[in-house]
Amino acid sequence: MGKEDLLIIGKIVGVHGIMGNVKVYSYSESISIFEAGNSILVIDAEGLEKIFVIESVKPHKNILLLSLTGIYSRAIALPLKGSEIFTEKSKLPDAGEDEYYWFDLIGLSIFTLNGEFLGKIDSIITTGSNDVYDVKNSDNIEKSELLIPALESVVLNIDLEHGKMIVDLPEGL
Repeated sequence: MGKEDLLIIGKIVGVHGIMGNVKVYSYSESISIFEAGNSILVIDAEGLEKIFVIESVKPHKNILLLSLTGIYSRAIALPLKGSEIFTEKSKLPDAGEDEYYWFDLIGLSIFTLNGEFLGKIDSIITTGSNDVYDVKNSDNIEKSELLIPALESVVLNIDLEHGKMIVDLPEGL
């Protein structure tokens, strides 16, 4: 399994109690990826990697409390603070029809209906009503950054196989 097959899903931000539970800030909208029995890869600040199996998960305020195999005391859990948590992309549930994971969209080349290259999706911004694609183009100084709303009326086609998206920009954008 290569690094390109992995997806960061959270970060260990602390420990909880004397039994070695770790506090995890989840980067996922759903906690289902942290289900008991799932394997996760934990990489600490020095780059050391260790695979753990989740024994239990419990939501706690704005974080998750995880019990991991082999971690049975606070002293063993403390060195994991600051570590990032990864899972295999193949373990993620399939995206629904016309739904995409952000990691699939970031890096796509954006073209207009006329075939004009606008740039590549650099990041995605969450707003209250819809996401916004932050498109960067280092070749075009006048339009080096463009914010494109992720609306059905604007995004006409997403072709993951060819790494491109076709958009019809609203007037004035």
